[in-house]
Amino acid sequence: MILVILAILVWCLGWWLNSRLANSPASKTRAVQLLVPAIFGITVLVVWELLVRGLAVSLVILPAPSVIAARFASSLPILWEDFAQTILKGALGGYVIGCGAAFLTAILVDRSDFLRRGLLPVGNFVAALPIVGTAPILVMWFGFDWHSKAAVVVVMVFFPMLVNTVAGLRETSAMQRDLMQTYAATYWQSFFKLRLPAALPFVFNGLKISTTLALIGAIVAEFFGSPTVGMGFRISTSVGQLALDMVWAEIVVAALAGSAFYGLVALIEKSFTFWHPSQRG
Repeated sequence: MILVILAILVWCLGWWLNSRLANSPASKTRAVQLLVPAIFGITVLVVWELLVRGLAVSLVILPAPSVIAARFASSLPILWEDFAQTILKGALGGYVIGCGAAFLTAILVDRSDFLRRGLLPVGNFVAALPIVGTAPILVMWFGFDWHSKAAVVVVMVFFPMLVNTVAGLRETSAMQRDLMQTYAATYWQSFFKLRLPAALPFVFNGLKISTTLALIGAIVAEFFGSPTVGMGFRISTSVGQLALDMVWAEIVVAALAGSAFYGLVALIEKSFTFWHPSQRG
């Protein structure tokens, strides 16, 4: 009971401290903007630890953060193998292939009314298909290794990236395109000097959306067939063994990888679209 009361006090303290920082004159500074979410995260972990131990929650239901950290530290070789199999091979490979193919297809769609009217509706249909339906089929087609996981990722990221890129390429106004024609610019000159720069915010929006989809696709696809390595394989087998601390350790790896992946793409976006209003402030 003492730990539960302490958890409530810690939560109130964290709430009060964040409220003070958020409403302070220095709330717009970079340091405070980083400190506020850090305090919130630490508060959640401390409250989680205190409540789990104070209420004697079973390890099978919810392990304490300290238990998860201990399992994480003791399983680094296994976690690294799973990370390399699922993220570096399946997710990243499918991400590069899917987004690259979608970008090239978007250029063809932009130049053809037939493709734009015929392919995009099909894309919306395919994007709506559940992964639990397409993943088993692709696993049977491409085998149980990472190639089938990459194929699932390609299917998941292709059409969101395609739709965003096509919308970006049509972002320029008719007056801007007519002005390029008056300068006798070719299609590719107009593309690289006008349309592609205007489309970059849309392209990077598709890339950022695809980072999350790639991780989800690669992990979920491993539930339907995988060699004895991979994050999805490890999660499914650990659940069957009631080793919930290992499941949470894999979740931590996925969260860190997803955050780093998204942050890297956002950082690249900022360097390429520094002129866009969304990057100001």
